[in-house]
Amino acid sequence: MMSAAPRHAHDAHRDPYTAESVADPIADRTARPDRRRVLGGALATAGLALLGPALAGCTDDGTAAAGAGGGARTPTGRAPRSTPPAHGRPSPTEAWARLAAGNRLWVAGRPQHPHQSTERRWEVSAEQHPFATVVSCIDSRVPPEAVFDQGIGDLFVIRTGGESLDDLVIGSVEYGPVQDDVPLIVVLGHQRCGAVRAAIDAIDNGRSLPGHLDRVADALRPAVADAHRRGGDLTDQTVRAHVSRTVAVLERDPALTDRVRRGRLGLVGAYYELDTGRVSVLETSGVRV
Repeated sequence: MMSAAPRHAHDAHRDPYTAESVADPIADRTARPDRRRVLGGALATAGLALLGPALAGCTDDGTAAAGAGGGARTPTGRAPRSTPPAHGRPSPTEAWARLAAGNRLWVAGRPQHPHQSTERRWEVSAEQHPFATVVSCIDSRVPPEAVFDQGIGDLFVIRTGGESLDDLVIGSVEYGPVQDDVPLIVVLGHQRCGAVRAAIDAIDNGRSLPGHLDRVADALRPAVADAHRRGGDLTDQTVRAHVSRTVAVLERDPALTDRVRRGRLGLVGAYYELDTGRVSVLETSGVRV
């Protein structure tokens, strides 16, 4: 719902699906900081500045950290690797092929659970180099690392109700390609999505959802309208329409569009079947499947 004009420039953010400005519910609590909190924060910062060097070489129990002064060490004494994998950065198509291969193992009931060892944990502790970003729903039945049979350090994962976007979420999606040269973004919708069902019920019956759930319904509203025009199973069609809309939003994003144009980034809109575990491609940009 549109609010009155915000009092501060940071009090509003943009709805990426409608380009409308909506009020920031946190702004009123942060516009005028309490003087005692500011003073307390300053004192705490000063204290941390003095204690920082002493704490830097300690573990949680106060003992000296292994390798203090010489960098972290694995249990075997080797320093964690902080360079990209030897095979280098994959292309968008290669990154999708790796995810698709992992999903085939998941569907067949033969997941390999790669990169989930103690050694891998240490290997990526100094620096990470994920090869894909997955934007998916919060649904507990759709964990991207399991669905694509990947492990620690392989994926950036952003999960929201109905894989809906706002400015904060888009910033999180941008992080991988912009900061770490990630070559692939996957938008993953799924079968029988509870967030979509709730949004359809609220929208079609003119009801409001409690708390901030109305924001999720508002983000899904254009896809619900698309689904009514398409016909068929309303929930399924809304999920598919919303995935397509989300891919289109990201493809037009100023921080990403040039990377797509130059072949540095690809996008895949996909659909996950809860019954079979299979991921099917709905659409692509800059990726051959």
